[in-house]
Amino acid sequence: MQHRIVVLGAGYTGAVAAGRLAKRLHREDVAITLVNPEPDFVERVRLHQLAAGQDLTPRPFREMFAGTGVELKLAEVTAVDADRKTVTVTVTGGRGSEREELTYDTLVYALGSGWDDGGVPGVAEHAYEVSGRPGALRLRDRLAALDGGRPVVVVGGGLTGLEAATEIAEARPDLQVALAVDGGLGERLSDKGRAHLRKVADRLGVTLHENAAVTAVAADSVTTADGRTVPADVTVWTTGFAVHPIALATALELTDHGRIVVDETMRSVSHPDVYAVGDAAMAVGPNNVPLRMSCASGIPMAWQAADAIAARLTGAKVPHVPIRYFQQCVSLGRKEGLIQFVTADDRAKDRALTGRVAALYKELICMGAAWGVAHPTAGLPSRRRRVVGQRTRSDRAPARAAA
Repeated sequence: MQHRIVVLGAGYTGAVAAGRLAKRLHREDVAITLVNPEPDFVERVRLHQLAAGQDLTPRPFREMFAGTGVELKLAEVTAVDADRKTVTVTVTGGRGSEREELTYDTLVYALGSGWDDGGVPGVAEHAYEVSGRPGALRLRDRLAALDGGRPVVVVGGGLTGLEAATEIAEARPDLQVALAVDGGLGERLSDKGRAHLRKVADRLGVTLHENAAVTAVAADSVTTADGRTVPADVTVWTTGFAVHPIALATALELTDHGRIVVDETMRSVSHPDVYAVGDAAMAVGPNNVPLRMSCASGIPMAWQAADAIAARLTGAKVPHVPIRYFQQCVSLGRKEGLIQFVTADDRAKDRALTGRVAALYKELICMGAAWGVAHPTAGLPSRRRRVVGQRTRSDRAPARAAA
């Protein structure tokens, strides 16, 4: 009987894990099912571009996984029972919605995260977000309907907020784009990085509201902690991410924020048949610093999980390559960028790359991440190993003949 591996979510981490497992394990020994509600791969790191009016390259999963043996199931995950080792999904097709239960031997949980309204009044009702394709398309339509001169406020000074504000300002110079951050601009960056941010924001006409935590959002404005009211026909909320809520209803050990606690191989500390990767997992990097929610963390986590699963199933030594950081890559529109070099535990160094070279650097990183989904072993020859305990083809042939 084949070992059943179910991968939940086909973002960067889930798609990479599924493909890498297919490259590592013999096709006769495993059945790999990738569950995702959409048929195309979403380049999440480019969603600010989509929101600003650019078109992204379609990447259908059926083409990306053709010939790999990975079965794509288009469905929404509605429940995970980690004790019974089952996943409940809702499949939408020509006959309407159908509930289905999948049984697994090994589960890879990669449901990722969405936007976090932080409980701030008015955010859920009035703000827009770019954490998923539906949200980015909704924002795209709203921006397209705006007349020139109207105010747009991006809330949040993290990488997503910086990219969204500059991308919108560059694509729509006729709008009044502002960025509201609760501290100073680019606080975690180097002096050179912060100076470049200010230079680009000034050139693009982005108004900066620093030390301006937003405490309420209305249909036409935002209110800051010091009582200021900032006009906003459109508010884009980018203050952080919240993990998918499915894990909260499971028996898995979680953090207070709902992330699955894993060991250094991305294996659940409470359920050894479950692995979690990407934003859904709480893993630690150098100096026991938690890995941040990002593509830079998620893809190495997927590599680690896939290789650990393959090793354990085939009786090989479980590899462990410490996950560390090298840089933070920020696009500031299509013509400017910032590459902030960091320590292994993600603290800014004095070195940073800026300007058009940095923009090209970031573009190559994005292209490489998408290429890596379709080429999970980096283009190297596949090394499919047999699962321990599975009979080989030659072992089974006599049995069939005898029957």
